[in-house]
Amino acid sequence: MKNEHVLSGLVRKRAEIAGQIEHTQAELRRLVTDLDAIDAAIRIFDPDADTGAIPNRQYPPRHAAFRGEMMRHVMGALRLAKGPVTSRDIARTVMTARGLNPDDPTMLQMIRKRVGACLWKLKQGEHAREVPIGGDLKGWVRNG
Repeated sequence: MKNEHVLSGLVRKRAEIAGQIEHTQAELRRLVTDLDAIDAAIRIFDPDADTGAIPNRQYPPRHAAFRGEMMRHVMGALRLAKGPVTSRDIARTVMTARGLNPDDPTMLQMIRKRVGACLWKLKQGEHAREVPIGGDLKGWVRNG
């Protein structure tokens, strides 16, 4: 049969996407059930409440963060560190805490840049400082 490899790759990709759809539908059912329970709780306290009029809160993409979330993660990582840590170490900690794959190099680079921006702000506010840790690497420690 011609194009056997192409066909098997397409079949495998189709199975993967079908599995993602199944998982997403199950997650959607869970979220709808949770929302119905919250609506019922609201009606207990306010029977006349129009839950449909409540505006939806913007949900950030998986890699985005809510306001201040990244800074909290960075400060938490610095607080828990026993010594100087690199921005890469902090980025991996942040990704793990947020349920992201720390082995994804593209995502790691993006989160590392955001961590670097947070560290720069912390340095400007004198909440953290750079510490040389060998070679071109610099570590970060919390002040105080």
